[in-house]
Amino acid sequence: MTTTTTPTATAFLNPRVIALAHYAARAVLEKVLARHGVTFQQSVTLRLAAVAEGPVERDRIVADVVGALKIDAAEAHSVVDELISAGLLAHHETPHASPHESPQVRITDVGRELFETTSTETAPVTARVYADIPAEDLAVAGRVLSLITERADAEFAALAG
Repeated sequence: MTTTTTPTATAFLNPRVIALAHYAARAVLEKVLARHGVTFQQSVTLRLAAVAEGPVERDRIVADVVGALKIDAAEAHSVVDELISAGLLAHHETPHASPHESPQVRITDVGRELFETTSTETAPVTARVYADIPAEDLAVAGRVLSLITERADAEFAALAG
C-alpha cells in the first residue's frame, strides 16, 4: 500500500528558501556596489535619501535603516556619518542650526549620481532574474513576503521589548 502525502506550504516557501533568494540577489547587488566602493548598508541608506522629496530628518533615515536592516541605531548613525564623510550625503542647513548641527540630511549631486549609476547597472540583472515570471505569481509572492515581513517584524519587536 502506498501513501501519498500532500506537501505542506513550508515545503515550497520557508525561511531557507527566502534567505537563499535574498542572499543570491544581495550578492549580485554587492558585486556592483563594490565596484563603486559602497557597502550594502550604505546603499540602503543612500537610497532612502535618494527617494526622499528633499532633505530628510536624520533620525527618520536612521529609524528606516534600523527597521530595514535590523541593526542598532548607533550603527545606522555611523553609516550616515560615512556617507557624509564620503560626500554622498550632506547636512541640510536650517535657519537656526549650523550645518554640522542640522537634524536634516540631503543627498548630494555626487550621491545622486552614484545611486543612479548603481541602479542603472543592476536594472538589467534584476530584469533577467524576474523575466518570464508571470505577473500574478509576482503579485502573490509580493503579498506573501510582505505578510511574512510584517509578522517577523512583530516577533522581532516582541523579542526586543
